[in-house]
Amino acid sequence: MMVSNVQKACPMPEQEPENRIHNFKEVALGYTEEDALNEAQRCLNCKNKPCMKGCPVNIDIPAFIAKIREKDYDAAYDIISESSCLPAVCGRVCPQENQCERNCIRGIKGDPVCIGRLERFVADRHRTSGCGAEKAIKKNGHKVAVIGSGPSGLSCAGDLAKKGYEVTVFEALHTEGGVLIYGIPEFRLPKSIVKTEVDELKNEGVEFMTNTVIGKTLTIDELFESGYEAVYIGSGAGLPRFMGIKGENLDGVYSANEFLTRINLMKAYEDDGETPVIRGKRVAVVGGGNVAMDAARCARRLGGEVTIIYRRSEEELPARHEEVGHAKEEGIEFSFLTSPLEIKGNEDHFVSGIVCQKMALGEPDESGRRKPIPLEGSEFELPVDCVIMAIGTSPNPLIRSTTKGLDTNSRGGIITDEDCKSSREAVYAGGDAVTGSATVISAMGAGKTAAESIDRMLRKIS
Repeated sequence: MMVSNVQKACPMPEQEPENRIHNFKEVALGYTEEDALNEAQRCLNCKNKPCMKGCPVNIDIPAFIAKIREKDYDAAYDIISESSCLPAVCGRVCPQENQCERNCIRGIKGDPVCIGRLERFVADRHRTSGCGAEKAIKKNGHKVAVIGSGPSGLSCAGDLAKKGYEVTVFEALHTEGGVLIYGIPEFRLPKSIVKTEVDELKNEGVEFMTNTVIGKTLTIDELFESGYEAVYIGSGAGLPRFMGIKGENLDGVYSANEFLTRINLMKAYEDDGETPVIRGKRVAVVGGGNVAMDAARCARRLGGEVTIIYRRSEEELPARHEEVGHAKEEGIEFSFLTSPLEIKGNEDHFVSGIVCQKMALGEPDESGRRKPIPLEGSEFELPVDCVIMAIGTSPNPLIRSTTKGLDTNSRGGIITDEDCKSSREAVYAGGDAVTGSATVISAMGAGKTAAESIDRMLRKIS
């Protein structure tokens, strides 16, 4: 089998920046078959598979790439789907550069193999080839409830369904997908992709109940009373954080969570969208993660001049390099080593500006990053009419406040062991509900771990 000596990765075709800032269509256009074959030829098919060590869901990466080289795309998809129920999603939003691709031997002397782009190619080809037949899986007679239809819940549900469990996923919103639907913009993850992945799970027998808020519509105790033998909590971290500075209650101040939900789930960017959103002419986004990039790029597409305010330097930005690069290409400004002090308002209670101060980096804090220190006399004001706070989220307290015996930490995360077991018998948890805001793929990894743990427990009972 031929292996290419090309050190440079095959580039991803993309919409040009001057075009894409006027639409919400997907920026990355995907590999052609020729692109995928050329990139697959770069894989060295290492015997010890170092790339797999960086994959939270343990996909056999060299094996699926080898099938691409053979043009056996169905087999490549089957290999991926053995470990991941969301390949088209992960191929788009998973931070491969910090995981599988980081361990790629090709990366020592050149570009690593673009594993994520190849995963997307395989998944997209499968989706457009007429997938979707219902799969006959023998049921084992056990029922499991999954709370939340985000990546962690979907991963757990998918793995349990393949093992024969009757799985019901309870979703608080009116559509399935969780953060994949409300949190990630269409230009990064088209909602049709998420729907296809969810439909695949439905074909495997997973049932979904939307508009069901666990802790209010139903409690965990009531789930057990109705016949479920185990519960997995994958409800995410949807409670936004604010800085506690003056002016955060002004009109025109959003949490990134609200702003993105209005944009992504309720199509506020359309003239006939289900909900309004302020289309700021000058917008400040506070934060430096992927959510901040998403919010900033959405605001840009709504016609705003956007500045991202981040209290550390560019080197410390937690967002993916690709997302930062796209934001810069789209004309978004960055104000590094800057922290907000106050949001100013006009006589009508609308945002008129944001007062900031410059920072310097001191010694590392508990996170290992250098701590920002305010510089005296460095205050300045940016004239803005919209401020979006993207400084993180916490788990919603509803489930823990209505469930006896469920231990949580100081940040509201559910305390679990390495098998995702909580302090409550037969209750498991994972993803952002445990860790706070993290990546899609890490949440999926927790869902897989929980599915294995639940399976072991229920097999002992039966």
